[in-house]
Amino acid sequence: MNYTDASLALDIENIKQIPIVPTMLEVICRSTGMGFAAIARVTQDRWIACDVRDEIGFGLVSGGELKIETTICNEIRDMREAVVIDHVDKSEVYHNHHTPKLYGLQSYISFPIIKKNGDFFGTLCAIDPNPAELNNPKIMGMFSLFAELISFHLQSADLLERSNVAVKELKRQLTDSLDENRQYRYISHHNLQEPLRKIRMFSNMLVNATDTNDNHRTKDFALKINSNAQRFSMMIKDLSDFSDLDHQKQSFEKVDLNKVITDVRVQLSDNMEEKNATFDSDTLPSIQGIPSQIEQLFYHLIHNAIKFSKKDKPLHLRVTTKRIPAKKTDHALTEQADLTYAEIRLEDNGIGIEKSQLEKIFDIFSQLPHAQIPEGKGVGLAYCRKIVRIHGGAITAESESDTGTIFSIVLPVITE
Repeated sequence: MNYTDASLALDIENIKQIPIVPTMLEVICRSTGMGFAAIARVTQDRWIACDVRDEIGFGLVSGGELKIETTICNEIRDMREAVVIDHVDKSEVYHNHHTPKLYGLQSYISFPIIKKNGDFFGTLCAIDPNPAELNNPKIMGMFSLFAELISFHLQSADLLERSNVAVKELKRQLTDSLDENRQYRYISHHNLQEPLRKIRMFSNMLVNATDTNDNHRTKDFALKINSNAQRFSMMIKDLSDFSDLDHQKQSFEKVDLNKVITDVRVQLSDNMEEKNATFDSDTLPSIQGIPSQIEQLFYHLIHNAIKFSKKDKPLHLRVTTKRIPAKKTDHALTEQADLTYAEIRLEDNGIGIEKSQLEKIFDIFSQLPHAQIPEGKGVGLAYCRKIVRIHGGAITAESESDTGTIFSIVLPVITE
């Protein structure tokens, strides 16, 4: 069965996972003498059988659909009240109703299934071409009890699903946190130690030069101390800015990625003109995100492509996108029925990156051993990965030396 709405498919699967449903439908048929019983998922525009018992050859199977406007469940959804008909021909209300006429029914009973959060789920119903004695406390009490029992199981399934999602999200956050802690430890033991080591070394040299009244060397060492102090200060600022990205999570709003790409291209227009760059892009989706961070993400990626472009060949950038289920990626993404992901691929024809370096490029202060790569601070791609993680996504890179690079960004998107 192929449902276009993932959350709807999950609702139906939750019904099929309730072990007592087949027994419940059998008891209904035996108690009422009716030949068809079903649990239906009913929305504004769809009626889908979650599970059925068909002893009269009605022809509807689990997963089958009826046109919503041909059913009485369409009305029950709006009224949220049960409909019970012992004998259609003798009913003042339903003897001319289109549903019994269309399906050849004489008896009909349907109770609404209301989830514990107040949402309407669907109906528990039974039909038969012959009259039946339904409008009595025994039958109506049984249907009410069964509808309540189904609601209870749906609530349990919802709670279990939310728990599983929460556990996976905590696991993902823990993995991200451990990775960042690894980077911070490395930075404190290596990156930050280097400018401090040079400051200490040049300070000692400065003292010696001062003792010998060597003014030229004194000035030279003082400039080197100042340069390394500035470098150290910038590294601390970069680390602080990197850490501060976490504190902006409360300001999520709708972000149109097409506008973001356009704005970034305007900001980098001079750089792209220097490279005779061309740019192609699919129509991109919208996401719930932090506008400034998403702009920063694509700024770094496009600027990175410019920086890594070939000197003797015009730069070409292409952005493509496609929708993907979370389960069909290699990333640890949150799997929710109502969450859709898009993979956005940014491809360039630049100098590329050695495969052995691909895992390192997202570490803060990483520097690639490549003669053609201009020296930088090594923070841009680290920012990109952190921003993508904050937005519940993942980023990877594919590349080989001299063949260009493809950055793949997977993000949850807004479904229109």
